Amino acid sequence: MAFQKGTLILVDYTAKVKDSNEVFETTREADAKSSSIHDANVKYQPRLISVGESWVLKGLDDALANTKAGDKLSIEVPPEKGFGVRDTGKVRMIPLRKLGEDAEKVTVGDSIEIDERTGIVRFIGSGRVQVDFNHRFAGKTIVYDLNVIKSLDTDQDKVLGLLKRRFPIEESKIKFEIKGTELDVNIPEEAMMMEGLQIVKRAIANEIFKFVTKLEKVNFVDTYSKPKQDKPVEQKPAEEKPAQQKTA
Repeated sequence: MAFQKGTLILVDYTAKVKDSNEVFETTREADAKSSSIHDANVKYQPRLISVGESWVLKGLDDALANTKAGDKLSIEVPPEKGFGVRDTGKVRMIPLRKLGEDAEKVTVGDSIEIDERTGIVRFIGSGRVQVDFNHRFAGKTIVYDLNVIKSLDTDQDKVLGLLKRRFPIEESKIKFEIKGTELDVNIPEEAMMMEGLQIVKRAIANEIFKFVTKLEKVNFVDTYSKPKQDKPVEQKPAEEKPAQQKTA
C-alpha cells in the first residue's frame, strides 16, 4: 500500500546527475568511497523522510508517495521538480575589482559569495568575471538509485528515527524512555558540544510533538560520567643490598 502524507520512512539511496553520472549525494559509505566524495566526518546511514512534506526534492517526494517498504527502484527527477531550470537572468558580469583582495585568486569553476549570494565563476577576462547564480545542478535531470527500507510505525521507532536524524552518532548511544505522555531523552556526551545544541533540542521537540501526538512533554537530561582513573602502579620495595665488610 502506498504511503500516506506524513509517514516517516527510512530510505537508502545514491543520487547522481543523469548526463554525467556524477554522484553528489549518498547514504551508502561504499558508494561515497567509490565516487571519491567520501567524508570521514559524515555518518553514512539510511535517511529519514516524511513523505509528501518537502524534506527532499519535489520529484523524489512525489515518487516516494507511490512506493512501499521493500521497493528497490530508480527514480528520475526532471529539472522543474529538482534543482530548477536554468535562468539566464541569474548569470551576471561583475567587475573583477568587486572581489577585492580575492580577485587575483579566483579561477573558473570556483564558488564565490557576492552580495550575500553564492555563485559559480564561469568566465574571467577583460577585468570582468561572469558569475552564475543558478544552482549547480539547475537544468539537470537527477537519478536516484533507491531502496525503501521501512516505515516507522511505532512510537519507539519514530522517536529513535527523529533522534538519529539530529544526533549523527552510534544508535547504541542514543537513550530515551517514554513515560505516558512524557519523553526523557539523555543527551549523548558526544553531542553536548554540538554547535547550536539548544536549537537542535527545540527542533527535536517540535518534530516529536508532530509525529508522536500522544506526547506532551520532552525532557532533555544531561548526563556526565565520572572519568575512569588508572590504578596507581604499585612500586616494589627496593631490594636491600648485603652490607660490605670492611677489611683492616
